[in-house]
Amino acid sequence: MPSACGGRIVLILLRHGESTANADRCLAGRMDVPLTERGRLQARALAPSASGAGRVITSPLTRARQTAAALGEALPIEVDDRWVEVDYGAFDGRSLGDIPPDLWARWRGDRDFRPPGGETLAEAGARVSSACAQLFAEEGDGARSDAPLVVVSHVTPIKAAVCWCLGLPIEGSWKLHLATASVTRIGWGGGGPVLHQFNHVPWDDLEWG
Repeated sequence: MPSACGGRIVLILLRHGESTANADRCLAGRMDVPLTERGRLQARALAPSASGAGRVITSPLTRARQTAAALGEALPIEVDDRWVEVDYGAFDGRSLGDIPPDLWARWRGDRDFRPPGGETLAEAGARVSSACAQLFAEEGDGARSDAPLVVVSHVTPIKAAVCWCLGLPIEGSWKLHLATASVTRIGWGGGGPVLHQFNHVPWDDLEWG
């Protein structure tokens, strides 16, 4: 898909459909929770967005793998641990309303804040940046091959990939809202990555149609 200023779309990032933790408004992190029935419908609605993909990569977690399988592409699904969700450690499974405001403030204000047993935002950003740099490294390979590459992941890694694309610090991810089962597209043009689309929700018709 060419663009006058942004080159062609080469990387399609899909956030998984609604999980049981999303429905319960809990921090899922590394909890291996499945999709809800609504999430499975959302995942199927993502299939046209992946049409014509040359590769499909997914996070190892069940909710992402189920979403990748629902795309219906006749391709092997590759697992890359770098696209796993951020590890909330002791806060995995906790209701969002149970997280004290001062803790949210620490997370937002310090990229190196580590919840007990978890991962810092800086660490999550570094592994996603590494994955993106590898995918975009060579013309004709990875995300810069003839067919788009699809990655099925989670809210934090996808926002981290957008920050990488735009040259923003990882703290910029706090300024981005990303819905479940959303589509983000990154192109290549002018010698670098270009954001073509962010947080498109093709399942809107399921909700309001």
